[in-house]
Amino acid sequence: MKKIILTGDRPTGHLHLGHYVGSLRERVELQNSNTFDEIYIEIADAQALTDNADNPEKVRKNVLQVALDYLSVGIDPSRACIFIQSAIPAIAELTVYYLNLVTVARLERNPTVKAEIQQKHFEASIPAGFMCYPVSQAADITAFMATTVPVGEDQEPMLEQTREIVRKFNDIYGETLVEPSIYLTTNKAGLRLPGIDGKAKMSKSLGNGIYLCDTPEDVEKKIMSMYTDPTHLRRDDPGHLEGNTVFTYLDAFCRPEYFPEFLPEYANLDELKAHYTKGGLGDVKVKRFLNKVMQAELEPIRARRHEWDQHLDDVMDILKDGTAKANAKANETLHSVKKAMRINYFEDGNLLK
Repeated sequence: MKKIILTGDRPTGHLHLGHYVGSLRERVELQNSNTFDEIYIEIADAQALTDNADNPEKVRKNVLQVALDYLSVGIDPSRACIFIQSAIPAIAELTVYYLNLVTVARLERNPTVKAEIQQKHFEASIPAGFMCYPVSQAADITAFMATTVPVGEDQEPMLEQTREIVRKFNDIYGETLVEPSIYLTTNKAGLRLPGIDGKAKMSKSLGNGIYLCDTPEDVEKKIMSMYTDPTHLRRDDPGHLEGNTVFTYLDAFCRPEYFPEFLPEYANLDELKAHYTKGGLGDVKVKRFLNKVMQAELEPIRARRHEWDQHLDDVMDILKDGTAKANAKANETLHSVKKAMRINYFEDGNLLK
């Protein structure tokens, strides 16, 4: 069996560090590992419309921006197929068939959906498309026969729903679809990167993120305002690491080589942490170190983005070519699904058999 990756993002804004450390950086490593036969990366505009139907321009203008984010972090279009979800009709048709395999009650129990409904303040006015987007996500994954889905930890309930749909389809219609597995980042600090305000998750909707396209000045300003330890009022006070956003970011991004370059008085991160918890180390100094770390991490990303910004026609060609390739793959799956369901009526006179 081929090893195939399917992953993607909603084009509702620029991608941020939470996306990068939670998924994007891992995608590049998986791409460069040459251990996968096919890689599909989806710009999920149809899914974005489930809670932005009244503002399609927001989605439209961010499709190209997300593509630029992908290319800037090192996604190679010669190794990974970048495509636009709404341009793959087979995904929508698969969604229709899968809806018959899921109950409304099961959708309502999905923890990810419940959390997002609360976050978006839908209350009783939940768009049906939004409630059903786990089914659409199952169509995304199965359309490409994906064996592996690199996502954040919070998406595990969504992937489990996909597995349930696959099992039920195969049980009714015969072995047709592939049951995917989740791939979580190996950097545990990046499983759920908090926002700069200390809230549990960095989110475009909450406005608490550092974006891949942010200027050096914007990054520095955000880091210097970052939530730390509210009990660490004076430099000599003992500090706490748990819930301290600055140290969470250092756990996610700091490399050993940054200490001799940016903070030579400390041998490593453990030594810095020990000094902070003992007392005698101010938040400002730690934030300045984090700023240098983040600038070093983001500089090559900014440089690649600047280069692609000069060649937007090439970016459009990448999206066109990727979408055409994805369309062909999804159509193959749709053909297999309809054959299994015996609704391929005019294939070799099948209706008469």
